[in-house]
Amino acid sequence: MRVAVLGGGLQGCCVALALAERGIDSVIFDRNDRLLSRAAVANEGKIHLGYMYANDPSCSTARMMMQGALAFAPFFVRHLGLAQGSIAISRPAAYVVHRDSQRSTDQVSRYLKSVHTLIREASEGRRDAYFGRDLTAEPRMWSAQEREARFDPQVALAAFDTPEVAIDPAALAAAVRNRIDADPRIDVRLKHQVTSVDEANGLEVVLQTHGAIVRERFDHVVNALWDGRFAINERRGLRPDRPWLHRLKYGVSFRLPRGSNLPPSATFVSGPFGEVVSYADGLTYLTWYPVCLQGISRDVAPPEWPTYPAEPLRSDLVQGTLDAMAQFVPCLRALDPGKLDEVIVKGGVIVAWGETDIYDPGSELHRRFEIGVTSAGRFHSVDPGKLTMAPYFADICAGRILQDAVR
Repeated sequence: MRVAVLGGGLQGCCVALALAERGIDSVIFDRNDRLLSRAAVANEGKIHLGYMYANDPSCSTARMMMQGALAFAPFFVRHLGLAQGSIAISRPAAYVVHRDSQRSTDQVSRYLKSVHTLIREASEGRRDAYFGRDLTAEPRMWSAQEREARFDPQVALAAFDTPEVAIDPAALAAAVRNRIDADPRIDVRLKHQVTSVDEANGLEVVLQTHGAIVRERFDHVVNALWDGRFAINERRGLRPDRPWLHRLKYGVSFRLPRGSNLPPSATFVSGPFGEVVSYADGLTYLTWYPVCLQGISRDVAPPEWPTYPAEPLRSDLVQGTLDAMAQFVPCLRALDPGKLDEVIVKGGVIVAWGETDIYDPGSELHRRFEIGVTSAGRFHSVDPGKLTMAPYFADICAGRILQDAVR
Protein backbone atom coordinates (compact mmCIF):
# COMPACT_ATOMS: atom_id res chain seq x y z
CA MET A 1 0.00 0.00 0.00
CA ARG A 2 1.18 3.51 -0.85
CA VAL A 3 -0.29 6.69 0.60
CA ALA A 4 0.08 10.21 -0.75
CA VAL A 5 0.40 12.88 1.92
CA LEU A 6 -0.38 16.32 0.56
CA GLY A 7 1.52 18.97 2.49
CA GLY A 8 4.82 18.85 4.31
CA GLY A 9 3.82 20.90 7.33
CA LEU A 10 3.64 19.46 10.81
CA GLN A 11 0.36 17.66 10.17
CA GLY A 12 1.60 15.99 6.99
CA CYS A 13 4.90 14.99 8.56
CA CYS A 14 3.13 13.52 11.59
CA VAL A 15 0.82 11.49 9.32
CA ALA A 16 3.80 10.11 7.41
CA LEU A 17 5.55 9.13 10.66
CA ALA A 18 2.39 7.50 12.01
CA LEU A 19 1.97 5.53 8.76
CA ALA A 20 5.61 4.40 8.78
CA GLU A 21 5.19 3.17 12.35
CA ARG A 22 2.36 0.95 11.06
CA GLY A 23 4.46 -0.39 8.19
CA ILE A 24 2.84 1.75 5.47
CA ASP A 25 4.84 3.59 2.81
CA SER A 26 4.00 7.21 2.01
CA VAL A 27 5.07 10.04 -0.26
CA ILE A 28 4.93 13.61 1.05
CA PHE A 29 4.30 16.25 -1.61
CA ASP A 30 5.10 19.86 -0.78
CA ARG A 31 5.36 22.96 -2.96
CA ASN A 32 8.22 24.46 -0.95
CA ASP A 33 11.92 23.67 -1.15
CA ARG A 34 11.96 22.02 2.28
CA LEU A 35 9.56 20.49 4.76
CA LEU A 36 8.12 22.45 7.68
CA SER A 37 9.06 25.83 6.27
CA ARG A 38 5.90 27.94 6.56
CA ALA A 39 3.04 27.83 9.09
CA ALA A 40 4.76 25.02 11.02
CA VAL A 41 7.52 27.39 12.15
CA ALA A 42 5.55 30.65 12.13
CA ASN A 43 3.79 30.39 15.47
CA GLU A 44 4.45 30.56 19.17
CA GLY A 45 4.54 26.77 19.64
CA LYS A 46 1.94 26.76 22.42
CA ILE A 47 0.73 23.27 23.29
CA HIS A 48 -2.78 24.20 24.35
CA LEU A 49 -4.46 22.54 27.30
CA GLY A 50 -7.63 24.53 26.66
CA TYR A 51 -7.19 27.47 29.02
CA MET A 52 -7.31 30.06 26.24
CA TYR A 53 -10.89 29.39 25.15
CA ALA A 54 -12.91 31.15 27.83
CA ASN A 55 -15.29 32.37 25.12
CA ASP A 56 -16.38 28.75 24.71
CA PRO A 57 -17.94 28.18 28.14
CA SER A 58 -19.20 24.75 27.01
CA CYS A 59 -15.53 23.66 27.31
CA SER A 60 -15.88 21.71 24.03
CA THR A 61 -12.75 23.37 22.64
CA ALA A 62 -10.86 22.72 25.88
CA ARG A 63 -11.80 19.03 25.80
CA MET A 64 -10.49 18.76 22.26
CA MET A 65 -7.26 20.66 22.90
CA MET A 66 -6.29 18.71 26.00
CA GLN A 67 -6.57 15.44 24.07
CA GLY A 68 -4.09 16.81 21.56
CA ALA A 69 -1.85 18.26 24.25
CA LEU A 70 -1.63 14.95 26.12
CA ALA A 71 -0.73 13.12 22.91
CA PHE A 72 1.87 15.64 21.71
CA ALA A 73 5.00 14.89 23.73
CA PRO A 74 4.50 11.08 23.75
CA PHE A 75 4.24 11.11 19.93
CA PHE A 76 7.56 12.89 19.48
CA VAL A 77 9.28 10.95 22.26
CA ARG A 78 8.28 7.81 20.36
CA HIS A 79 9.15 8.97 16.86
CA LEU A 80 12.22 11.10 17.52
CA GLY A 81 13.78 8.71 20.01
CA LEU A 82 13.84 11.33 22.75
CA ALA A 83 14.04 10.68 26.47
CA GLN A 84 10.86 11.49 28.36
CA GLY A 85 10.99 15.12 29.47
CA SER A 86 13.85 16.04 27.12
CA ILE A 87 11.85 18.30 24.79
CA ALA A 88 12.83 21.92 25.51
CA ILE A 89 9.83 23.87 26.73
CA SER A 90 9.04 27.45 27.67
CA ARG A 91 8.41 28.77 31.12
CA PRO A 92 4.77 28.00 32.04
CA ALA A 93 2.20 30.56 30.96
CA ALA A 94 0.25 32.85 33.23
CA TYR A 95 -3.23 33.64 31.97
CA VAL A 96 -3.82 37.36 32.35
CA VAL A 97 -7.19 39.11 32.26
CA HIS A 98 -6.79 42.26 30.17
CA ARG A 99 -8.80 45.31 31.22
CA ASP A 100 -10.62 45.17 27.85
CA SER A 101 -11.28 41.44 28.11
CA GLN A 102 -14.50 40.03 26.72
CA ARG A 103 -14.78 38.01 29.94
CA SER A 104 -14.71 39.27 33.52
CA THR A 105 -12.14 38.12 36.05
CA ASP A 106 -14.78 35.98 37.76
CA GLN A 107 -15.79 34.38 34.48
CA VAL A 108 -12.18 33.60 33.57
CA SER A 109 -11.50 32.22 37.04
CA ARG A 110 -14.50 29.90 36.88
CA TYR A 111 -13.58 28.79 33.38
CA LEU A 112 -9.98 27.97 34.36
CA LYS A 113 -11.22 25.89 37.29
CA SER A 114 -13.61 23.98 35.02
CA VAL A 115 -10.85 23.27 32.52
CA HIS A 116 -8.51 22.17 35.29
CA THR A 117 -11.06 19.61 36.47
CA LEU A 118 -11.32 18.23 32.94
CA ILE A 119 -7.52 18.10 32.57
CA ARG A 120 -7.16 16.14 35.80
CA GLU A 121 -9.72 13.63 34.57
CA ALA A 122 -8.16 13.36 31.09
CA SER A 123 -4.62 12.98 32.42
CA GLU A 124 -5.39 10.38 35.09
CA GLY A 125 -2.94 7.52 34.68
CA ARG A 126 -0.87 9.56 32.20
CA ARG A 127 1.39 11.27 34.69
CA ASP A 128 4.21 12.19 32.28
CA ALA A 129 2.12 12.84 29.16
CA TYR A 130 2.40 16.63 29.20
CA PHE A 131 6.21 17.04 29.12
CA GLY A 132 6.43 15.47 32.57
CA ARG A 133 4.66 18.43 34.14
CA ASP A 134 2.39 18.18 37.17
CA LEU A 135 -1.21 18.78 36.06
CA THR A 136 -2.79 18.33 39.48
CA ALA A 137 -2.38 21.85 40.88
CA GLU A 138 -5.35 24.14 40.30
CA PRO A 139 -4.59 27.48 38.55
CA ARG A 140 -3.64 29.96 41.26
CA MET A 141 -4.63 33.61 41.19
CA TRP A 142 -1.64 35.88 41.73
CA SER A 143 -1.64 38.28 44.62
CA ALA A 144 -1.90 41.98 43.81
CA GLN A 145 1.75 42.38 44.79
CA GLU A 146 2.89 39.61 42.41
CA ARG A 147 0.82 41.03 39.57
CA GLU A 148 2.06 44.58 40.05
CA ALA A 149 5.68 43.35 39.99
CA ARG A 150 5.31 41.85 36.49
CA PHE A 151 2.53 43.78 34.75
CA ASP A 152 0.93 47.20 34.72
CA PRO A 153 -1.94 46.63 37.19
CA GLN A 154 -4.10 49.15 35.32
CA VAL A 155 -4.09 46.78 32.34
CA ALA A 156 -3.68 43.37 33.96
CA LEU A 157 -6.72 42.95 36.19
CA ALA A 158 -5.82 39.41 37.29
CA ALA A 159 -3.26 36.70 36.55
CA PHE A 160 -3.41 32.94 37.08
CA ASP A 161 -0.65 30.32 37.12
CA THR A 162 -1.11 27.42 34.71
CA PRO A 163 1.13 24.49 33.69
CA GLU A 164 0.73 25.30 29.98
CA VAL A 165 3.96 25.52 27.98
CA ALA A 166 5.23 26.04 24.44
CA ILE A 167 7.90 24.30 22.37
CA ASP A 168 10.27 26.04 19.98
CA PRO A 169 8.64 25.19 16.63
CA ALA A 170 11.85 25.82 14.65
CA ALA A 171 13.81 23.34 16.79
CA LEU A 172 11.02 20.77 16.53
CA ALA A 173 10.86 21.23 12.75
CA ALA A 174 14.59 20.57 12.39
CA ALA A 175 14.33 17.36 14.43
CA VAL A 176 11.32 16.13 12.44
CA ARG A 177 13.04 16.84 9.10
CA ASN A 178 16.04 14.78 10.16
CA ARG A 179 13.83 11.93 11.31
CA ILE A 180 11.86 11.84 8.06
CA ASP A 181 15.03 11.97 5.96
CA ALA A 182 16.22 8.82 7.74
CA ASP A 183 13.00 6.82 7.32
CA PRO A 184 13.03 4.46 4.30
CA ARG A 185 9.23 4.26 4.30
CA ILE A 186 8.83 8.00 3.68
CA ASP A 187 9.58 9.53 0.30
CA VAL A 188 9.66 13.35 0.05
CA ARG A 189 8.91 15.24 -3.16
CA LEU A 190 9.61 18.94 -2.78
CA LYS A 191 8.67 21.70 -5.24
CA HIS A 192 5.56 19.75 -6.19
CA GLN A 193 2.35 21.81 -6.28
CA VAL A 194 -0.75 19.65 -5.84
CA THR A 195 -3.51 20.75 -8.22
CA SER A 196 -6.15 18.02 -7.76
CA VAL A 197 -6.92 14.47 -6.72
CA ASP A 198 -8.83 12.57 -9.41
CA GLU A 199 -10.55 9.21 -9.69
CA ALA A 200 -8.61 7.01 -12.11
CA ASN A 201 -8.55 3.33 -11.16
CA GLY A 202 -7.88 4.48 -7.64
CA LEU A 203 -6.86 7.94 -6.52
CA GLU A 204 -4.63 9.92 -8.84
CA VAL A 205 -2.71 12.90 -7.49
CA VAL A 206 -2.14 15.59 -10.09
CA LEU A 207 0.88 17.80 -9.54
CA GLN A 208 2.80 20.57 -11.20
CA THR A 209 6.57 20.51 -10.87
CA HIS A 210 9.27 22.29 -12.89
CA GLY A 211 6.66 23.41 -15.40
CA ALA A 212 5.37 19.89 -16.08
CA ILE A 213 2.15 18.12 -15.06
CA VAL A 214 2.72 14.81 -13.26
CA ARG A 215 0.10 12.20 -12.31
CA GLU A 216 0.62 9.41 -9.81
CA ARG A 217 -1.78 6.79 -8.40
CA PHE A 218 -2.06 5.92 -4.73
CA ASP A 219 -4.18 3.63 -2.56
CA HIS A 220 -5.06 6.43 -0.11
CA VAL A 221 -4.60 10.19 -0.16
CA VAL A 222 -4.30 12.37 2.95
CA ASN A 223 -4.95 16.07 2.40
CA ALA A 224 -2.80 17.64 5.11
CA LEU A 225 -2.40 20.95 3.31
CA TRP A 226 -2.90 24.01 5.44
CA ASP A 227 -3.90 27.08 3.44
CA GLY A 228 -4.56 24.96 0.33
CA ARG A 229 -6.74 22.28 1.89
CA PHE A 230 -10.12 23.78 0.96
CA ALA A 231 -9.20 24.12 -2.73
CA ILE A 232 -8.28 20.43 -3.07
CA ASN A 233 -11.30 19.33 -1.03
CA GLU A 234 -13.58 21.39 -3.25
CA ARG A 235 -12.36 19.53 -6.33
CA ARG A 236 -13.34 16.32 -4.51
CA GLY A 237 -16.85 17.68 -3.93
CA LEU A 238 -16.15 18.52 -0.28
CA ARG A 239 -16.77 22.26 -0.38
CA PRO A 240 -17.50 23.58 3.14
CA ASP A 241 -21.13 24.48 3.80
CA ARG A 242 -20.20 27.20 6.30
CA PRO A 243 -18.09 30.38 6.29
CA TRP A 244 -14.37 30.33 7.01
CA LEU A 245 -11.49 32.76 7.39
CA HIS A 246 -7.84 32.68 6.46
CA ARG A 247 -5.90 35.14 8.64
CA LEU A 248 -2.26 36.15 8.30
CA LYS A 249 -0.66 36.78 11.69
CA TYR A 250 3.00 37.54 12.38
CA GLY A 251 5.07 37.04 15.49
CA VAL A 252 8.43 38.39 16.62
CA SER A 253 11.13 36.28 18.25
CA PHE A 254 14.53 37.30 19.54
CA ARG A 255 17.24 36.49 22.05
CA LEU A 256 17.39 38.77 25.08
CA PRO A 257 20.68 40.50 25.86
CA ARG A 258 22.75 38.74 28.50
CA GLY A 259 21.72 39.78 31.99
CA SER A 260 18.23 40.94 30.98
CA ASN A 261 15.26 40.16 33.17
CA LEU A 262 13.22 37.37 31.62
CA PRO A 263 9.64 38.41 30.88
CA PRO A 264 6.88 36.18 32.20
CA SER A 265 5.26 33.79 29.77
CA ALA A 266 1.78 35.23 29.56
CA THR A 267 -1.38 34.86 27.50
CA PHE A 268 -3.82 37.77 27.61
CA VAL A 269 -7.51 36.84 27.53
CA SER A 270 -10.09 37.03 26.10
CA GLY A 271 -10.11 38.94 22.84
CA PRO A 272 -7.76 40.46 20.24
CA PHE A 273 -4.67 40.56 22.44
CA GLY A 274 -1.58 38.37 22.31
CA GLU A 275 1.07 36.66 24.34
CA VAL A 276 4.64 36.38 25.53
CA VAL A 277 6.45 33.06 25.35
CA SER A 278 9.61 33.10 27.44
CA TYR A 279 12.37 30.47 27.62
CA ALA A 280 14.98 30.13 30.35
CA ASP A 281 17.81 30.70 27.84
CA GLY A 282 16.45 34.14 26.84
CA LEU A 283 14.59 33.11 23.70
CA THR A 284 11.44 35.24 23.63
CA TYR A 285 8.41 35.25 21.33
CA LEU A 286 5.88 38.09 21.16
CA THR A 287 2.70 38.55 19.22
CA TRP A 288 0.15 41.33 19.64
CA TYR A 289 -2.99 40.90 17.60
CA PRO A 290 -3.79 44.48 16.59
CA VAL A 291 -0.23 44.95 15.26
CA CYS A 292 0.56 41.46 13.97
CA LEU A 293 -2.66 40.69 12.09
CA GLN A 294 -1.81 41.65 8.51
CA GLY A 295 -4.36 39.95 6.29
CA ILE A 296 -7.80 38.33 6.12
CA SER A 297 -9.19 36.29 3.22
CA ARG A 298 -12.47 34.47 2.71
CA ASP A 299 -11.33 32.87 -0.55
CA VAL A 300 -11.06 29.10 -0.97
CA ALA A 301 -7.31 29.63 -1.31
CA PRO A 302 -5.78 32.71 0.35
CA PRO A 303 -3.21 35.00 -1.30
CA GLU A 304 0.47 34.03 -1.39
CA TRP A 305 1.26 35.86 1.83
CA PRO A 306 4.98 35.95 2.71
CA THR A 307 6.22 33.94 5.70
CA TYR A 308 9.01 36.46 6.24
CA PRO A 309 7.89 40.07 5.61
CA ALA A 310 10.08 42.51 3.71
CA GLU A 311 11.09 45.96 4.91
CA PRO A 312 9.65 48.29 6.04
CA LEU A 313 6.91 45.97 7.34
CA ARG A 314 9.43 43.79 9.16
CA SER A 315 10.83 46.70 11.20
CA ASP A 316 7.35 48.09 11.79
CA LEU A 317 6.21 44.76 13.23
CA VAL A 318 9.20 44.52 15.58
CA GLN A 319 8.87 48.10 16.82
CA GLY A 320 5.07 48.09 16.94
CA THR A 321 4.85 44.82 18.84
CA LEU A 322 7.46 45.84 21.40
CA ASP A 323 5.89 49.27 21.87
CA ALA A 324 2.40 47.83 22.38
CA MET A 325 3.42 45.11 24.82
CA ALA A 326 5.92 47.22 26.76
CA GLN A 327 3.02 49.39 27.88
CA PHE A 328 1.91 46.68 30.30
CA VAL A 329 4.92 44.29 30.56
CA PRO A 330 7.46 46.63 32.19
CA CYS A 331 10.57 44.47 31.66
CA LEU A 332 10.14 44.90 27.88
CA ARG A 333 10.45 48.68 28.11
CA ALA A 334 14.25 48.69 28.26
CA LEU A 335 14.66 46.66 25.08
CA ASP A 336 16.09 48.39 22.02
CA PRO A 337 15.05 46.55 18.82
CA GLY A 338 18.40 47.49 17.26
CA LYS A 339 20.33 45.69 20.00
CA LEU A 340 18.42 42.41 20.11
CA ASP A 341 20.05 39.22 18.85
CA GLU A 342 18.52 36.66 16.48
CA VAL A 343 15.49 38.79 15.63
CA ILE A 344 13.10 36.84 13.42
CA VAL A 345 9.70 37.96 12.17
CA LYS A 346 7.58 35.10 10.84
CA GLY A 347 3.98 34.91 9.74
CA GLY A 348 1.60 32.08 9.10
CA VAL A 349 -1.94 31.51 7.91
CA ILE A 350 -4.53 30.68 10.54
CA VAL A 351 -7.40 28.70 9.03
CA ALA A 352 -10.62 28.48 11.00
CA TRP A 353 -14.38 28.37 10.74
CA GLY A 354 -16.07 31.69 11.24
CA GLU A 355 -17.42 34.79 9.56
CA THR A 356 -16.24 37.47 11.98
CA ASP A 357 -12.85 38.13 13.58
CA ILE A 358 -12.05 37.61 17.27
CA TYR A 359 -12.96 41.22 18.01
CA ASP A 360 -16.50 39.76 18.02
CA PRO A 361 -17.07 37.87 21.32
CA GLY A 362 -19.54 35.62 19.51
CA SER A 363 -17.19 34.73 16.64
CA GLU A 364 -16.75 31.06 15.82
CA LEU A 365 -13.00 31.71 15.99
CA HIS A 366 -13.31 31.45 19.76
CA ARG A 367 -14.48 27.85 19.36
CA ARG A 368 -12.02 25.45 17.76
CA PHE A 369 -13.45 21.99 18.41
CA GLU A 370 -15.08 21.26 15.02
CA ILE A 371 -11.83 19.93 13.59
CA GLY A 372 -10.33 16.53 12.84
CA VAL A 373 -10.17 13.89 10.12
CA THR A 374 -12.88 13.74 7.45
CA SER A 375 -12.77 10.58 5.32
CA ALA A 376 -14.59 10.05 2.03
CA GLY A 377 -13.65 6.57 0.92
CA ARG A 378 -9.86 6.52 0.66
CA PHE A 379 -9.52 10.29 0.61
CA HIS A 380 -8.85 11.83 4.03
CA SER A 381 -8.77 15.54 4.85
CA VAL A 382 -7.21 16.66 8.13
CA ASP A 383 -8.08 19.95 9.80
CA PRO A 384 -5.81 20.19 12.87
CA GLY A 385 -7.05 23.62 13.95
CA LYS A 386 -3.93 24.11 16.06
CA LEU A 387 -0.35 22.80 16.05
CA THR A 388 -1.28 21.04 19.31
CA MET A 389 -3.57 18.60 17.52
CA ALA A 390 -1.26 17.38 14.72
CA PRO A 391 0.07 14.19 16.37
CA TYR A 392 -3.35 13.23 17.77
CA PHE A 393 -5.07 13.49 14.38
CA ALA A 394 -2.12 11.81 12.63
CA ASP A 395 -2.64 8.66 14.68
CA ILE A 396 -6.39 8.73 14.00
CA CYS A 397 -5.81 9.09 10.25
CA ALA A 398 -3.12 6.40 10.11
CA GLY A 399 -5.36 4.09 12.12
CA ARG A 400 -8.16 4.41 9.56
CA ILE A 401 -5.78 3.66 6.70
CA LEU A 402 -4.33 0.63 8.49
CA GLN A 403 -7.81 -0.68 9.20
CA ASP A 404 -8.56 -0.55 5.47
CA ALA A 405 -5.28 -2.31 4.68
CA VAL A 406 -6.02 -5.32 6.89
CA ARG A 407 -9.55 -5.92 5.62
